[in-house]
Amino acid sequence: EQGVKALGGMEAFIAKGDRVLIKVNAAFATPASLGATTNPETLAAVAGLCLKAGAAQVLVTDNPINNPDSSFEISGLADAARTAGARLILPEAALFAPVSLPGGQLLQNWPVMAGAFSGVTRVIVVSPVKDHQRAGASMTLKNLYGFLGGRRNIFHQDINGIITELSQLLKPTLCVLDGTVSMMTNGPTGGSLSDLKDTGTMVISTDPVAADAVGVELLGRTLAEVPYIQMAEKAGAGIADYHRLNPVLLNTGA
Repeated sequence: EQGVKALGGMEAFIAKGDRVLIKVNAAFATPASLGATTNPETLAAVAGLCLKAGAAQVLVTDNPINNPDSSFEISGLADAARTAGARLILPEAALFAPVSLPGGQLLQNWPVMAGAFSGVTRVIVVSPVKDHQRAGASMTLKNLYGFLGGRRNIFHQDINGIITELSQLLKPTLCVLDGTVSMMTNGPTGGSLSDLKDTGTMVISTDPVAADAVGVELLGRTLAEVPYIQMAEKAGAGIADYHRLNPVLLNTGA
């Protein structure tokens, strides 16, 4: 709440009557304490601020790797959405439609969860900070992978390329990157508390590239170790040198 207030309040991003889609990371059917999914408390806070700002409806979605019902329930995200007054959208065949990115090499006639965007006027991406075996890190930009349907694992051969193209397909209204606790090793699934580290940072930005650049630092890595961030910057999705954006640093005392 303090971070959003420093950016002018949620009213600076959400207007009365907006229909907001919140994209969480609900990939795995694991409890929130293991850090593999978006923290339900963070989701509840974001959804609550949207409704308080006058949003007509708040929707929450993802296309998990594990069973969707189990992933949302066990992670606590389903309960958080319900308690906050948001509506959950689970993936079903009718929501997916073939999408092509103009000039894209990978996103051509590929099923994307386009139906979840019906009537949506604002998109907020809420992500954890995690190690990722293939991509180097899973944060805001990698979270967009969850909109893909079909046999999306074939994109693992060019994980940096597909994430870069996804950064062109969708530009979020706001990004909330939760690095209060980060998964330092064995990502993206983790599975042990020993994989986690208290990194005490919440990043709120309109720039997904800048947000992820901060996340890379929380993981103790360099941008060279997470190539898609600079690739997304080159493609025009944001600025990797987040210091150029004059970030506001708050000490919440928490």
